[in-house]
Amino acid sequence: MPQSLLALLFLLSCPWADAGALQGQIVGGHEARPHSHPYMAYLKVEDSGCGGFLVAPDWVMTAAHCLGNSTVILGAHNIVKPETTQQVRGVLRYHPHPEYDPETCSNDIMLLKLTAKATLNDYVKTVPLPKTSSHLPTGTKCVIAGWGLIDKDHFTNKLFETKVSIYSRRKCTSFYPHLDNGMVCAGSFHELRDSSQGDSGGPLVCNKVAQGIVSFGYHNPPGVYTRIANYLHWIRNTMKK
Repeated sequence: MPQSLLALLFLLSCPWADAGALQGQIVGGHEARPHSHPYMAYLKVEDSGCGGFLVAPDWVMTAAHCLGNSTVILGAHNIVKPETTQQVRGVLRYHPHPEYDPETCSNDIMLLKLTAKATLNDYVKTVPLPKTSSHLPTGTKCVIAGWGLIDKDHFTNKLFETKVSIYSRRKCTSFYPHLDNGMVCAGSFHELRDSSQGDSGGPLVCNKVAQGIVSFGYHNPPGVYTRIANYLHWIRNTMKK
């Protein structure tokens, strides 16, 4: 199972996940139909990359562990080609959650204020956030997407996607004893025929609403996502400032 440098660096600071852990694992992944996830953002973070997603014309949400000098690319399918659909923005301000803890991976959420608003069109769109703080029912169908490793040495330049479902919190604590209210588990134990690693910081989208942020996980599903519904008050306050 592949590992990226970003995964290894992050997981060194997360001692209760073993050294073989993965973040943002895409199982049964395949190339997405171009621009079928118009909310996706690619973050060039110094010497690596992260995923993110547009939640307002001038705000991108991602994982706090993706903090670093970033350039944001919106409207991309192939991140190494200068596609006419792409919009590139800088980051004016970084807002990692003030209680983010790299040791436990808790509160792994960050908002990026862009230097200029995105132009919304067929290729660049925002994704809705949850309206309430309630938990998703076990078995809820979701999708994750990212630009990540598709084999040991090869990153995909094109956006990949796969379907996952929300995993029982009770069962998930057997994998992750430190699971807290700001985390949600999702994955699939079926059809492990193809795998790639999606970028940390990308969204877990369920019923067209961004419910989670790719955070971390072990070799096999389920993976752990930041549970966005737990942070609605902080999100609203941060975006109002």
